[in-house]
Amino acid sequence: MDSPTEYNAWFECFRRCGERYPLDEIVYRCRRCGGLLEVVHDFEKLGNRSAASWMKIFEERSHSTEWPFGSGVWGKKEWVLPNIDNGNIVSMFEGHTNLFWAERFGRELGLEDFWVKHCGNSHTGSFKDLGMTVLVSAVKQMIAQGKKIPAVACASTGDTSAALAAYCASAGIQSIVFLPKGKVSNAQLVQPLANGALVLALETDFDGCMEIVQKVCTENDLYLANSMNSLRVEGQKTVSIEVAQQFDWVVPDWVVIPGGNLGNVSALGKGFLMMRDLGLVSKLPRIAVAQAHAANPLYRSFKKGFKDLEPIQAEKTLASAIQIGNPVSFEKAVKVLKEFDGVVEEATEDELANASARADRAGMFTCPHTGVALAGLIKLIDQGVIKNYQKVVLISTANGLKFPEFKIQYHEGQLDGVTPAHANLPIVLPPDYDSVRRAIFEALDKRF
Repeated sequence: MDSPTEYNAWFECFRRCGERYPLDEIVYRCRRCGGLLEVVHDFEKLGNRSAASWMKIFEERSHSTEWPFGSGVWGKKEWVLPNIDNGNIVSMFEGHTNLFWAERFGRELGLEDFWVKHCGNSHTGSFKDLGMTVLVSAVKQMIAQGKKIPAVACASTGDTSAALAAYCASAGIQSIVFLPKGKVSNAQLVQPLANGALVLALETDFDGCMEIVQKVCTENDLYLANSMNSLRVEGQKTVSIEVAQQFDWVVPDWVVIPGGNLGNVSALGKGFLMMRDLGLVSKLPRIAVAQAHAANPLYRSFKKGFKDLEPIQAEKTLASAIQIGNPVSFEKAVKVLKEFDGVVEEATEDELANASARADRAGMFTCPHTGVALAGLIKLIDQGVIKNYQKVVLISTANGLKFPEFKIQYHEGQLDGVTPAHANLPIVLPPDYDSVRRAIFEALDKRF
């Protein structure tokens, strides 16, 4: 096939003011109008290859051992970062996560065709790997070309820091992570520590960390790795392409996704739009974004017809990764939602915790952020917005194993504001046959 270097991509102002920058320039916002940037591809070049040919290439590369094309991200290199040298790519063969037919849970909800895309089945346990492989690879190439980048930094509520630390460790690049003290699970905190990151626990929330990391990066030549850096979006958009590919290039009716900083929402839309514009799919799905009630600026904006963002002070939520009151990618997300006839819902702490536990009882093991999406889905079904005959895909963003405290405290009834409708605790017994037998059949009688 054509060499990826025959294709081209660049940064362009999302607001279309005309500003354009090369991808190896250290820039995050438009220097003319202050808008976020996005990666724009040469569609004329990409369009010279037929949709059928692109499908064939993507299929042939899936799970290949040929570096780096076995990765779910780098198997689509021409659509992601075409000009990077393969030797500078930092990959854990991310992507290709399973699209789970949640038959039993779907039946409980009244859905005939319900699927869950388990993005948490990845190297560091979340979808953030998809974007970080692109960003860290780009940094490695810039360093190889002589740019002085002493470290790569991010603000995080857990998953971003884990992905950054792992990919930087693999590349031999120092990572720095800014975490809100006491607001990250132990399982998430240990990941950047283990991978050698410089971890700064700040006595603030995510928005406070984000404000400081931007200033530190801008004034000290550190490279910023948060989702306002649109290189991340290029990797994360491959979720859309994978979903379509796993359905033999048929697009679902709905995609449901939790929303915090909202970079993943814009990435989801970008992937579907790219496939449509290059002829691989013929329609777009509707998109539903779910936010925690405690951190719901997008939901508030949606209820007012997508008025301008009004930042809020996000309150404590079990869905800690989306406890964000001033989402950086708000503008991009709103544009996607308008183009995809999208809707926004919210979930209380009780709703998200019980939705997560209910899904677990049907065979999954969900993170609290997926619980937010599940609770939002249940509401949209009850409202008649999502119909029972429609094909629905829910994006599960992280592995439930990263949130053991959430799971344990739910079943022990220790979560504030949550009445655990699906609690399940071990039965403590003496090592006595009659006691064990009696307990088993008493429990079975109650369940069945």
